[in-house]
Amino acid sequence: MSVKVKKISEPLVLGEGPHWDESQQALFFVDILDCCLHKYIPATGEWTKAKIDGDKVGFVVPVEGSKTQFIVGVEKTFKIIEWDGKANVTKDVKVLGSVDQDVDATRINDGKADPRGRIFAGTMGQDDPQGVIAEGQGSFYRLDNDGNIKKLCSGIGISNGLAWNIQEKAMYYTDSLEHKIRKYDYNIDTGDISNMKYIFDFKKAGVEGAPDGTTIDTDGNLWIAVFNGSCVIKIDPRTGTLLQKVPIPALQVTSVIFGGPNYDVLFVTSANINVEGKQQPPSAGCTFMVTGLGVKGLPGYNFRLK
Repeated sequence: MSVKVKKISEPLVLGEGPHWDESQQALFFVDILDCCLHKYIPATGEWTKAKIDGDKVGFVVPVEGSKTQFIVGVEKTFKIIEWDGKANVTKDVKVLGSVDQDVDATRINDGKADPRGRIFAGTMGQDDPQGVIAEGQGSFYRLDNDGNIKKLCSGIGISNGLAWNIQEKAMYYTDSLEHKIRKYDYNIDTGDISNMKYIFDFKKAGVEGAPDGTTIDTDGNLWIAVFNGSCVIKIDPRTGTLLQKVPIPALQVTSVIFGGPNYDVLFVTSANINVEGKQQPPSAGCTFMVTGLGVKGLPGYNFRLK
């Protein structure tokens, strides 16, 4: 099969955080700067969106056992919202907690649920001017099933790129400003991470752009969105080898997730942020679906709250 890239949404400002929901056979994702939640059903082509109360939303993950409740990271707060997938606004249900209370200019950027339904998410410095991020202002957190929040590390520039390999007891994570991919030893029972090491260096590999969102396939290889790189790359995290580069018709590629009935479709989000000196293609900010890759991904995890 040949690789095909198809546009599935109108241009967003900052599309991010794609999550494939198996029960609804639908893709959920956010527009960070527009503070909106989006839903796309590939079988019908139906696409809906709703406004979330707040300034910026960093991620969305469904709540286990519900088709209408989601956990989101809005500004510095984790909260549960309700959305029926059709209304143009969401409803706040419960605030679970906040982070970075001792830091002024940060926000939650990216987050995912781990295999036990805990939320891993981090923060980043605000871009001022547009496209310029202060280094080391963010932190990385874990929200446990009981609602407790634990800081895992600090000094983060842009928190991004989460994936887990249960068999290898590994968690992969990215601070985009490092231009590297981190690997941690991961304890599935406790959610603790340790022994960080870098397993891929963008600059050494000659990859232009910065690592953004990440997902993993059934072979244990990572698929990484490349911001300011117009592509998604596939790497082997065990050897640090660049295996494949998939061109995307958007400069600012932000995140990736496998989905579809067989998990053989790669959904890709992008941004259309006006940064001086960066020429944007016509489809900047659109969401895409990539087929013909010859690989399959793994089901995503939902948030479990006790």
